[in-house]
Amino acid sequence: MKILVAEDDPVTREAIAACLAAEGFRVIEASNGNEALAHWQDESPDLLCLDIMMPGMDGYEVCRRVRASGDRTPILFLSAKNEEIDIVVGLELGADDFVRKPFGRHELLARVRTALRRSIPPETSRVRPSFAMGPLTVFPKELRAERDGETIELTPREVAILTLLHERRGEAVDRDTLLDRCWGIDYFPESRTLDQHIAKLRKKLGDDPADPRVLETVRGVGYRFP
Repeated sequence: MKILVAEDDPVTREAIAACLAAEGFRVIEASNGNEALAHWQDESPDLLCLDIMMPGMDGYEVCRRVRASGDRTPILFLSAKNEEIDIVVGLELGADDFVRKPFGRHELLARVRTALRRSIPPETSRVRPSFAMGPLTVFPKELRAERDGETIELTPREVAILTLLHERRGEAVDRDTLLDRCWGIDYFPESRTLDQHIAKLRKKLGDDPADPRVLETVRGVGYRFP
C-alpha cells in the first residue's frame, strides 16, 4: 500500500516516512502542497498524510482539491494546529482524521490502519476476501487476522509474509525469497531482520515456536506454513 506524506519539515517528514516504511508501506514524500497534489495525481496513493501549514499550497487546499475531484482516498491531517476550529475545518473539508503533533508511532500506525480499513467499499467488506492458516483467518485488505474470535492487527509486511507462506503452504520458503517478496528486491536488511519479524509475528499470533501451526522454522532454509 502506498502512503503520501506531505510535510515541509524534512526531519519530521523523514521520521514519519521511516516509521511507515518499517511497517511495509511504500512511502511517497512531498515537501509542499503542490508536490503533494502532483504525486496524488501521478501515483494514486492509498492514503494521504497532510501537514496543514506548507509553503505554496497548504494541506487544507490539497484536501479540498482532492475531494472536489470526487476522490475518496483517506486523508489524515498531521498538524501542530490543534484548536477546535482547525480540526473542524479539516473534517468539514473531507478529511478522515486529525492527528495532533507531537504524536507517537503507535498512534500514527493505529490511525493509518483505521483509515485504510474504513476506505474498503461496503461490498468488499461484506465479501471479506480471506484465507485460513491453521487457527487463523487472515483478512489481507483489512490488515488484520482473527483467532478464537479475537482481532489481531497486522502490518502490510506481516500480511505479505503470511500471504507468501500461505501461497506456498507445505513448502519451505527460503530467506532470500521472503526478503525479496516482503521487503523488496532493492532492500538490504540486517541479517537478523527477518528472524526478528518472524519472532514478533509469532508472539502477536500466539503461535508456539515449539509446536508451530502457522510459522514453522526450516533450519538452514527459511520458514514454512506446515
